[in-house]
Amino acid sequence: MNANTADTNQLPEDIIQLENMTTEQKILAAAEQEFLDKGFSGARTTAIAQAAGVTHAMLHYYFRSKDKLFEKIITDKMSELGKLMLDSLITSNLPLFEKIRTIITGHLDFIGANPKLPFFFVREVYSNPERMKLIADMLHTHAERSINRLQLEINEANARGECRKVNAEMLILDIVSLNIFSFLAQPVLDTVLPELFSDKKRFLELRKKENIETIMRKIKLG
Repeated sequence: MNANTADTNQLPEDIIQLENMTTEQKILAAAEQEFLDKGFSGARTTAIAQAAGVTHAMLHYYFRSKDKLFEKIITDKMSELGKLMLDSLITSNLPLFEKIRTIITGHLDFIGANPKLPFFFVREVYSNPERMKLIADMLHTHAERSINRLQLEINEANARGECRKVNAEMLILDIVSLNIFSFLAQPVLDTVLPELFSDKKRFLELRKKENIETIMRKIKLG
């Protein structure tokens, strides 16, 4: 093992990941943090450039404007979430109940990896309603196909006597509401139940179990 390899192995993982990023990836990572912490209006491209370790001119070379950078961050997040839904419902050959479990766990893992995202969306809706159209358009693009497929499978399972006939839109709303509430309420819950979020991995596993049981009681017969 050479000296460079030994030094690299001693570095924290986040620093190693940062060093392996391209300039564009560093800008996007810094921008995501800035937007999630401060919202679109409060975010500053100078702060993003500084956090990414690039000049302000270099940032504009890659993304031209704060609007373009914001759109890129939102597009990437919505595409990631949309792919999760499409993979769970359309490309998967799992039975209906297993698909629903996959949706719940996959969405919770996504929120767990992006815990500031729910509050960010709420803040942008109220402070910049015109920007909500960008988010809504992308959500609609991915959601319509997934919900139609889910409704079809629910109807078929109901006809076979396997589940209740529920509205797929309401079911997805139930799942999303259950999954994101704890993250939106975390500032309050931290003061009331300080140990709840102390072990993030344990918390996510507990929420998966609870949310799956809640949703299954809604759709299973008997």
